[in-house]
Amino acid sequence: MNPVVLAFIGDAVYSLFVREKTAFENDCKSGKLNRMTANIVKAKAQSDLIDEVLPYFTEEETDIFKRARNAKKPSHSKNAKISEYNKSTGLEAVLGFLYVTGNDDRLNYILNFHNYSEDN
Repeated sequence: MNPVVLAFIGDAVYSLFVREKTAFENDCKSGKLNRMTANIVKAKAQSDLIDEVLPYFTEEETDIFKRARNAKKPSHSKNAKISEYNKSTGLEAVLGFLYVTGNDDRLNYILNFHNYSEDN
């Protein structure tokens, strides 16, 4: 599958994960929840996350990340540097790949990376 299409799916997976987690952990109105999640799902935050999790990627995940990061994209972020946007696209492609292949354990590991890395 095209890596940018995987990123399209991964964007939805990541957004839903962050929205659910934020909604379940906070007793706020939807406007505040939206502002909270926007700070987590923005390209800059995803770029920071990939810097932390990339060393733990498998060879296949790294390949997907690089192909998506380097792929020609139909649009660019208005609020992020091009490098941040490209890295976030790579992360989303990996998440999309794990989702469509049904690799839920690995998907959950990456989505909950901070929780797992704090245990080590």
